Amino acid sequence: MKLQRKLMLTFITIVFVPVMIVGMFLTGELRQMALSNAMEQNALNVDRVLKRTAEIINVSYDISYRLSYDNRLKDVANRQYQSVYEVVSAYRGYPDFREYARLYKEITDIRFYIDNDTLLNNWEFIQPTEQIVEQPWYQQALATNGLISWNRIEDERDQIQRFSLVRKVDFRDNGGEGVLVINVNTNLLQSILNQEAFETMIVDDKDAIIAANRPGRTGRTLADIQFDEKVMHEESGAFDAVVDGNASKILIEQLLPQSSYNGIRVISVFSVDSIVRDANRINNVALIVIGISLVIAIILIYAFSALISNRLRRLSKHISKVATGNFETSMAIDGRDEIGQLSRQFNAMVVSIDELMMEVKESNRQRSELELRQNEIKFKMLASQINPHFLFNTLESIRMKAHLSGQPGIARVVKMLGRMMRANLEAGKRTVMLRDELDIVNSYLEIQQFRHEELLSYEVISEPDVGQVQVPPLIIQPLVENAVIHGLERQEAGGTVRVRAWRERDEVVILVEDNGLGIAPERLESILASFADREEDDGHRIGIRNVHLRLQLAYGAEYGLEMDSELGEGTRIRFRVPAGGGTI
Repeated sequence: MKLQRKLMLTFITIVFVPVMIVGMFLTGELRQMALSNAMEQNALNVDRVLKRTAEIINVSYDISYRLSYDNRLKDVANRQYQSVYEVVSAYRGYPDFREYARLYKEITDIRFYIDNDTLLNNWEFIQPTEQIVEQPWYQQALATNGLISWNRIEDERDQIQRFSLVRKVDFRDNGGEGVLVINVNTNLLQSILNQEAFETMIVDDKDAIIAANRPGRTGRTLADIQFDEKVMHEESGAFDAVVDGNASKILIEQLLPQSSYNGIRVISVFSVDSIVRDANRINNVALIVIGISLVIAIILIYAFSALISNRLRRLSKHISKVATGNFETSMAIDGRDEIGQLSRQFNAMVVSIDELMMEVKESNRQRSELELRQNEIKFKMLASQINPHFLFNTLESIRMKAHLSGQPGIARVVKMLGRMMRANLEAGKRTVMLRDELDIVNSYLEIQQFRHEELLSYEVISEPDVGQVQVPPLIIQPLVENAVIHGLERQEAGGTVRVRAWRERDEVVILVEDNGLGIAPERLESILASFADREEDDGHRIGIRNVHLRLQLAYGAEYGLEMDSELGEGTRIRFRVPAGGGTI
């Protein structure tokens, strides 16, 4: 089968069929995801409404609890009054009902029904009429022995149904009893529901709608709005039902306050079609776009497959020429796709082979030149070295002559010089112990002190546990030499050189400081800048830069010298090495 037909068949098999399967799968998943998200969000909304509703009605519960044990209320309600003046005075002395209503926005008013012929009705203390006594909520309050009931009852003052807390209050001392009614502020309940996106209602145990975010619902019953009878009396759960002729999801949660005979329910309803409408629209648009795209793609794949096959045939012919050994030819296939890239890479490969041959020749030339230079360096090093045994024997003879001649100072200096020369001759080692390096520094400073006498003083101090640390050889002596030559020799009064070594966590810090002439700021800046210069420059302090570069080569770019100086104050040079030896 030709490549063009293979591409067409591959496209239909690998692209068209899976796209259709995935499209159908995603359509169902998107619809289900929308429903699941809506249910999850609805559950969160209902839970939030329950909590905020509980906060509001709990205020009524707390107030009723206080009033049921209020001795002042008991006294006002049960006292037998002799005159209207006494009644009015008692009412004035007990403003608690009005104060509660003023202090707590969760309630609107409080009234207390008590059978006391000497009281006057002032809409707070009320003599229950026969009509009131026969009301179910009143009979229920007397029968439930102190339990709270939540009912939508008529307020006889304005004949408006209000959601209220009802409980009996017993006056155990004199055997009297009364019924306390606290009207809940349903405007607050309404404001809670108005913030919800789905249709939400608060319903009492008699299916009366206390508050709703859909206009025209409050004050009616579930039967009045033709609510699905299968779920009308359910206390909690999620249900599928038909509401207003539409398939809907209904979520019901019950709130049963403490010490209550009955409770209320929060009912949330949302239409399935309203949730999946956007998902269905997106699916329909996606299917149309996919269909059009597939048709266009089939046309384009046919044209592109023909173009690709023609270019591949040209490429095949050219590769055949190269296979015969003709590396002078060059492919001329345009385009930035893989075929064009392949042709450019093939051309580059031929050029790279030629360049590689030239690089091999140049590498061989450079290697020969490097070996020649290394041999020259070895020859110069061998030519410049004195036989160590002859040199040390000679120095030892001079030391003995000076000692026998009564010149112990000269003898000690010769000994120190011999130690330094031995260290220099053995500097080919990769590392030395820090204590040996400090011994060399001590020898150098003792020789310099012999030269300068009282003009030079020095201190070499190290913590006991850092002597075994490995450091590059001759890494401190150049810094000390720099301090003596550039810091103190030019100063008539001389000075002091201090060398200190101590441990900081996993590193050893070495500090070389003097109180000599110091370095001018511009000169210090030039020296610090030279640390990054790999070329030799006679104008820089090559010894210091050499130490800096050796530290970086041994331990890494984060290591090296830290230097600060002030004119007339001296110079401080500090560096760190890993306590474990680093990467040397």
